[in-house]
Amino acid sequence: MHTILIVDELSREIKGAADSAENPDLLLLDIEMPGESGLDLLRELKAKESSPAVIMITAYGSEKVAVEAMKSGAYDYLPKPFEVDELRLVVEKALDHLDLAEENQRLKRQLTSEGQFGAMIGASPSMRQLFELADRVAAAEVTVLMQGESGTGKELLAREIHRRSNRGSKPFVPLNCAAVPEHLIESELFGYEKGAFTGATSQKRGKFELAHGGTLFLDEVGDMSLATQAKLLRVLETHRFERLGGTTSTEVDVRVLSATNKDLAAEISKQAFRDDLYYRLRVVLLKLPPLREHKEDIPLLVNEFCGMLAAKHRRETLTITREAMTKLMAYDWRGNVRELKNVLESAVVMSRDDTIRPEDIPADFLAGLSASPATSEAASFLGVGDYREAKQQFEVAYIKAKLREHGGNITRTAAAIGLHRQSLQEKLRELGIQAERD
Repeated sequence: MHTILIVDELSREIKGAADSAENPDLLLLDIEMPGESGLDLLRELKAKESSPAVIMITAYGSEKVAVEAMKSGAYDYLPKPFEVDELRLVVEKALDHLDLAEENQRLKRQLTSEGQFGAMIGASPSMRQLFELADRVAAAEVTVLMQGESGTGKELLAREIHRRSNRGSKPFVPLNCAAVPEHLIESELFGYEKGAFTGATSQKRGKFELAHGGTLFLDEVGDMSLATQAKLLRVLETHRFERLGGTTSTEVDVRVLSATNKDLAAEISKQAFRDDLYYRLRVVLLKLPPLREHKEDIPLLVNEFCGMLAAKHRRETLTITREAMTKLMAYDWRGNVRELKNVLESAVVMSRDDTIRPEDIPADFLAGLSASPATSEAASFLGVGDYREAKQQFEVAYIKAKLREHGGNITRTAAAIGLHRQSLQEKLRELGIQAERD
């Protein structure tokens, strides 16, 4: 049973009824009201975390106002004068929409309780707790900081939080802060005007502008320079920014979700990250556990990936033997869920039929079961007779290990091993190494 409230040419006191414990499901709201515009009231209601569906009642010939009402969140509008049958039809459609939305929310809550959150899967206590918290914060207009190792699924979590939010139909715009050179990060975030710098031949909209009304996801936010952090903080505080080379400020309505594989609290103590920005970004902190801490989820993940890989590689079905599953369960998964998926795909390609056996699992992976991935990989060059080949194997093992230590971040890895970023990139190309990140 739905509650319907009619607000038609009455005083502002009626707003109290809309905000009271009555909590109507559907509101019929007249644009023309004494003392306050119905549009203003609509915007106030839609700014709240939970608001009713609204049908605007407009005067004849006010189509422009009706369009503005729809942009502000109204479900539909009804021009005066109208017949009772017209009103009944619009209300019935709105109530059907509410019923469908409630059913969708019920199914989402059921999936969450059963260990699924969008594309993410996990029935372990730590993953269920993560999913339940993420589901609760999805509808709240707060910033969320996701912290976890590379490969744990931070972007997947951010996408599902956006999808379940009130902004789910609006843009989701991701930006990997570590993948953009420092001198370009501001133009990526805020855009630029024509002629702002050499090569700026036309105006370009930045990520904030592209995400207007929706969600901006800042991946590896801990890699931002202090100067860029200051400008990001200003936008979060004022909801306004200026394009590079511009003189006018643009207002923006964006929810910011961010992620990092760093301990930002530790970065603050090293004066590498602003504490005021940290507290702005982490109104809610979601910590994604590494796969080695919830290995009981591996069979669930393997089953899901087998279904996906069967379709991708045109297999009728894929099964895995108990012995092969035991091998997967024994591994520490430094690359987390992404590494598990890659190992399984390699095994599918190598398998002779639709069953994955221990011999189908990559040999270098099996070697890593008795030692850490870095140790087993690095030691392999000692058995090579040719010096140049041994040197190349050592370089591959060494650089891969260092990339893992720094979450695939090329800039941090280069600094740690004493190379320029460009030199490391050239070495990666030379050795055929790909740096994987979230």
